[in-house]
Amino acid sequence: MQPGMVRGTVGGVINYCNRVVPISCCAAKAIMSRRLHARRLDGIDKNIWVEFTQLAADYKPVNLGQGFPDFSPPAFIQEAFCKAVSGDCSMHQYTRAFGHPHLVKNLAKFFGRVMDRDVDPFEDILVTVGAYQALFCTFQALIDEGDEVIVIEPFFDCYQPMVKMAGGTTVYVPLRPKTNDGKALSSADWVLNAEELESKFTPRTKALVFNTPNNPLGKVFQREELKVIADLCVKHDVICISDEVYEWLTYDGNKHVKIASLPGMWERTVTIGSAGKTFSATGWKVGWAMGSGHILKHLKTVHQNSVYHCATAAQEAVAAGFQREYECFGKEDSYFLQLPATLHHKRLRLAKCLQSVGLQPILPQGGYFMIADVSSLKVDLTDPTTAGEPYDYRIVKWLIKEKGLATIPVSAFFSPEHQKDFQNYIRFCFVKEDSTLKAAEDIIQQWSEKK
Repeated sequence: MQPGMVRGTVGGVINYCNRVVPISCCAAKAIMSRRLHARRLDGIDKNIWVEFTQLAADYKPVNLGQGFPDFSPPAFIQEAFCKAVSGDCSMHQYTRAFGHPHLVKNLAKFFGRVMDRDVDPFEDILVTVGAYQALFCTFQALIDEGDEVIVIEPFFDCYQPMVKMAGGTTVYVPLRPKTNDGKALSSADWVLNAEELESKFTPRTKALVFNTPNNPLGKVFQREELKVIADLCVKHDVICISDEVYEWLTYDGNKHVKIASLPGMWERTVTIGSAGKTFSATGWKVGWAMGSGHILKHLKTVHQNSVYHCATAAQEAVAAGFQREYECFGKEDSYFLQLPATLHHKRLRLAKCLQSVGLQPILPQGGYFMIADVSSLKVDLTDPTTAGEPYDYRIVKWLIKEKGLATIPVSAFFSPEHQKDFQNYIRFCFVKEDSTLKAAEDIIQQWSEKK
């Protein structure tokens, strides 16, 4: 062999004239002649949260973008976590793969009371690594090649790539604002067209997925609206995937209704829940899927062949939280009543601030977020790095870079075919400390005074 010739490759290195040297990314790409990544990943590599989290890290703005509280969980659940990790040594070891027994029993007892039905803790509940994994298990377990999934827009952005990875196709139906003197003022003004929804059902429709209270809109689907969805699911023998992670956060007398509690729906509904949103502890990553055991058993197969198991101590703490809330259900000291009461005032504070500078907020009925119409803004969007992007993306990036305020573009929650119709809105998160909201108000007011 001539000097300088490559003798062979071993792992991530090249054996070059008897010297082992690392392969660079480019060299590795050249050597690997076959397709490296699975086709299921085509087109889903970009993620809005990765992009805007990096922007927030780079520019360090006041962050009303990402959907998490910047305050601590309630003291009782922090104490439960401390007790779990400092007590019985079993809390540091594996527990039941499909859900810590203490947690699934308390979830079954609590939600059985809410829905006035028996929930089997070991058949009807799967505990997951956050609601995100519950959604992933659901799509992977139930959606097959050629299946269609109806998605009600706006939607949390993981639905579409998860359906695609399972081999399915997404079919979109948007909520649209009905006008009130030309403007929608509340998330209640955004409605679903029943005829349009029914037209999307075909023999290939396997499931329908929606989110209530909705992210980013804050719409709380009313019983009559849920009945329209339920009747169509029953009529067409379709599974309903109901993402209800914000179920305890409703305002102005709105009440969350579980679609699984409607006639004929328990047997065909997977309800997704989140302890992170419920107890303001998003970093704990405890979620669950709940539904009839004949459906849940398939989700469990995906779970046992992926993460297999969730953190024991976090599950024990959440179990204690639900036990407490069961005992004080409907009483003044219930966290499920205290948190929305606190957020109600933060929501009104943010709306007032946005209105004061000429923006048009859409007052949410529930959830963490408020969207606002920014079409009236007159700002310099000549940044060449954002040329060709939707208007709301450009506005949001301008706000981060030039004003030090992070928000999220709303068109990211719509399908490509509908994005252009909803790129005049941006999303604000109001689940923040008063000091954070005050800092955002100062930025908005100063910006307004300079215009």
